[in-house]
Order: sequence, then structure tokens, then C-alpha cells
Amino acid sequence: MMARKIQILNIEGKKVKEVETKLFEEPIRIDIISKVVESEKIGQPYSPRYRAGMDSSASGNVGHAKNAWKSDRGRGLTRIPRKTFWRRGTQFSWEGAIIPSTKGGRRAHPPKGSVNLKKINKKELRKALLSALSYVTDSNELNKKYHSLNDKEVDSNLPLVVDDKIFKLKTKEFLESLRKILGDLYEIAIQKKSIRAGKGTRRGRKYKKNAGLLFVIGSKEDGKFKGIEIVNVQELSVSDLASNGARLTLFSEKAIEELERLMEGKKKEKVEKTKVKSKEIKENA
Repeated sequence: MMARKIQILNIEGKKVKEVETKLFEEPIRIDIISKVVESEKIGQPYSPRYRAGMDSSASGNVGHAKNAWKSDRGRGLTRIPRKTFWRRGTQFSWEGAIIPSTKGGRRAHPPKGSVNLKKINKKELRKALLSALSYVTDSNELNKKYHSLNDKEVDSNLPLVVDDKIFKLKTKEFLESLRKILGDLYEIAIQKKSIRAGKGTRRGRKYKKNAGLLFVIGSKEDGKFKGIEIVNVQELSVSDLASNGARLTLFSEKAIEELERLMEGKKKEKVEKTKVKSKEIKENA
């Protein structure tokens, strides 16, 4: 792959210098990206708690034997599990429990939360990450994800990389700097939280928010700014960059350097190991 020149911007959004990198030259393979994004899902997000509606203090079992003292025979009761509230001798105050047709019982056929155990090869994962990095620098793909950009021209000087001085700013100053760096893209960069319409408000998902900007920082950099999502290079995944389309992404200068070392480090280690082995063989000979 040919090296590509990228611009390093200061807090005013002006070019400070240019550096060469091969991180963003991988051909975009949406099929591999989609495969890895699917494999990174931990499980189905919507499912009830295990044994929900079945953890009552009483066993809920009522005998059906004809001559048993704790039985439902001759009482005019339906034969369902019941919870005992009180008893006097052989008299019981029962209420139906556990089964779906009773109050507070479990659901009949709830969605099952399942863990995705699909394995991805290391080389394929590396290719997917490099492909995702190229994916987020494509202005056409950004337009597809953010519908509000359809009438605007996205700056083709992607990726957006800033120098380390941005971490010395406070939140208010950081947002002002971000407005200068992003220009028209600033409107979609800040996460906005709103109340969801419909039944979801009663089902544990009252609020919804947009994707917003992803800020990728170095492993030793510390950024705490409200309104955007910040991810460390060591924790960066394909899902962060390319889940449901190409995400607007900002990189720090050190993040680019660390990503290059991560992508090229494995090859160097292999070369060094082979050299050590060849030396050992010669010495033994």
C-alpha cells in the first residue's frame, strides 16, 4: 500500500504539518466489516431476566392426589401452581403464581438472550479494522449515515487529526475548537438526547440519542469532554467506527502513531523471532 499524506490540525482548525501513513489506504470491504461488527455483539440486547416471575418464596406446587391433605381436589380450584399466603390446618389461602396466565407470572415465550460465539481470525480482524479506518474517511459514506448532510458538502480532507494541545482545553473551549475544526459537520458531532416516542418509554428505553462524533485518543492521553464519545486506541473496535455506517471520527496525533505501531508491530515481531531462531540454529550447528 502507498503511504498517504494527512494533515495535522491545531485547535484553530488550521494545518500545522503533514505526516505520511498507510492506515487509511486499505480497500473498503463492507462484507468483512459487517461480519466483524456482527461477531462483536455480545448478545441479544432485549430479553427478560433469567427465571423472571418464578422466584417466589413458596414452591407454588399444589398436590393433585385424591387423599392428600394439601390437595386441590374438592375445593373447586383450577389445577395451576399456587402460592400459599396463610393456612389453618388443612385450609389454605392460595393464589395462582409462576405460570403465564397468572398475575406476576413468567412470560409465555420471551425473547432469549444469546451470546454470539462466532470466531474471527486475527488476519481477518486486522483487515476489518484497517478497512473500517478507510471507511470513515469516505465522504460519500458519511453522507449515507448522517441524513442531515445530504444538502451539504463534506470536507474531503479526511481523516481529521488534531495535535495534542487540544487536551489542555476545558470543555467549553474544546467545543469552540471543535466547531472550527469540523465546520458544517459540527451539527452532527454533538450527541443529542431526546425522549423516545411510543411504547419504548415504558420498556426501559425512554431516551434515545444520535451517534455523534467519535474521538480516538492515545493510550496515555486523558480526555473528558461532554457531548462526544471518546475511545482509547487499545479499546478501539470495528463496531465503534463502522456500526450502521461510517461514523464521523476525529483522531489525535498520538492515536495515529499508536495505530501504526499496532498494525505493523506484529510483522516486526515475527521477523525478529525468525532471526533469533536462525542464530540459534547456526550456533548449535
